[in-house]
Amino acid sequence: MHDAAPAYGLWFLVLLNSAIFIFFAFTFFKPNTPRDWRSLGAFSAFILALFTEMYGFPLTIYLLSGWLQSRWPGVDWMSHDAGHLLETTLGWGTNPHFGPFHILSFIFIGGGFSLLSVGWKELYQAQRRHRLATTGIYARIRHPQYVGFISIMLGFLFQWPTLLTLLMFPVLTAMYVRLGKSEEKDALREFGQEYSDYMNRVPGFIPHLWGAERRSA
Repeated sequence: MHDAAPAYGLWFLVLLNSAIFIFFAFTFFKPNTPRDWRSLGAFSAFILALFTEMYGFPLTIYLLSGWLQSRWPGVDWMSHDAGHLLETTLGWGTNPHFGPFHILSFIFIGGGFSLLSVGWKELYQAQRRHRLATTGIYARIRHPQYVGFISIMLGFLFQWPTLLTLLMFPVLTAMYVRLGKSEEKDALREFGQEYSDYMNRVPGFIPHLWGAERRSA
């Protein structure tokens, strides 16, 4: 069912893949303030934890090996393909790289990097003109770049869930929400009623559906 090639202990791939995704995030997000660097640092920790288990040491597989082997005895749990736990445990019988959760992960990861990129461009133009960013993606949500980070992490969870990243995800999501709230306090002090009106008009993290107008956190 799965290839038997050695899949772990590949620390070069851990470093290479981590560096690539952290570099992409850096170039799309372009951190400038201490808050920006905290955001990127938290995301980087998630990426390092993910690729460490994906190519380095499969901690989740080891911890769950007894239960996994008893439920799915025909699976070689030390193969790389088996690490795609959602496809494997739900019975996806062919290459998991073409499975539904893997495809879904690409959508979330690609969408997340797109949010980082377009969000930064709009914010950069607004800061140059010393005005609020309220057009483009900022007309739909107030914190597109934080949503981008959350989307990328969620995408990786669909692709390669691990115990550590599952624990990290809600903690980091809460951190990004708090950072967003902190940014809003700064914006209220700087822009006053203009930003208050913007907050009442545009949701923070989840865009309105079908044009519904309601306050969203």
